[in-house]
Amino acid sequence: MKANYVIIGAGISGCSIAYNLAAKGVKDIVVVEKDYLTSGSTGRCGAGIRQQWGTKMNCLLAKASIEFFETAQVTLEYDGDIEFKQEGYLIVAVDEEEDEQFAKNVELQKCLGIPAKKITKREAREIVPHLNTDAIVSATFCSTDGHLNPFKMNDAYYKAAKRLGVKFFFNEAVKDIIVKNKKIEKVITTNLEIETNNVVNAAGGYAKEIGTMAGVDIPVYAEKHEILVTEPIEKIQGPMVMSFGKNLYCQQVPHGSFVMGRTDPDVDHNHDIESSWKFLDEMAKTLCEMLPLVGNLRVIRQWAGSYTMSPDRQPIIGDIEDLEGFYLACGFSGHGFMFAPMTGLLLSEIILNEKPTIDISDLHVSRFKHQKEFVLEKSVV
Repeated sequence: MKANYVIIGAGISGCSIAYNLAAKGVKDIVVVEKDYLTSGSTGRCGAGIRQQWGTKMNCLLAKASIEFFETAQVTLEYDGDIEFKQEGYLIVAVDEEEDEQFAKNVELQKCLGIPAKKITKREAREIVPHLNTDAIVSATFCSTDGHLNPFKMNDAYYKAAKRLGVKFFFNEAVKDIIVKNKKIEKVITTNLEIETNNVVNAAGGYAKEIGTMAGVDIPVYAEKHEILVTEPIEKIQGPMVMSFGKNLYCQQVPHGSFVMGRTDPDVDHNHDIESSWKFLDEMAKTLCEMLPLVGNLRVIRQWAGSYTMSPDRQPIIGDIEDLEGFYLACGFSGHGFMFAPMTGLLLSEIILNEKPTIDISDLHVSRFKHQKEFVLEKSVV
């Protein structure tokens, strides 16, 4: 079997890249996925979409992606509802240090055209009446942030890509990437041997292993993050409530349940995605402090997925200096879902030697080799 491009991973990054390449007229695109559509990080994410970041690159990617999401259902000619609800993100500061940092973040966001604002505790409570304002100092709010169904959104990309001729192969784990004389020759999966000179690594939590197969050391690692969902109730909360200091995000989704997650700073860096009692206990304590009313709800289930962490918590998007035809879309540090529209567009432009819509040279993997200091994205839970 031969292919012009092989994309590894059928999460939203892989499907967006496939769609964008095909929309530009590229033929013979193959996507291989070790499990099923949306089985990895995309299908296990918290489904939030925000533009409130502390770094310029993340702000630009998020803003442009949200602009795409606003018309995605029409653009991709999707036959379902992607459930995009823009009711904002309320990000709370729990101490003076965060309060000062948030003021800087909002200044950056406004300069880039993001309609964020810094607000008082009283204003925060007007937006989310059941918020415990005794636990916070101030907050920021952006009304165009929101929630999006990851299964529906990825299905929209998948179907649009298929209509344009992209071929998908599921339950096909990549076993090896054959490289000779610094050129890719073949991708070997569970049941396929695909002759190709171009590979896109959009493998999420397994991006490092895919890189190793091609002889490329990618500075990323997989890290377990856990989420739970409650019973549904009548609508009481519009925006996502997020706290970096308290290690929490919590959102009421369209059908009434609350979805919430947090980071475990002590978790091992591996592919474990088992649920834990520690998460449930710590989440319950934090939630009851920040959003006491939500603390009364019953938990329906909990699950885990992988963040693919980069050293500066910003994405790695682009080609590789030492291996022609090998491209990276990884290291999103838990936020690949919300950046996917621009990931697909920008990487397709890079692959086809077009001028990128946004200059993302700062996101090239070479930054970790040539720069002594990184711009660390602190706005991560």
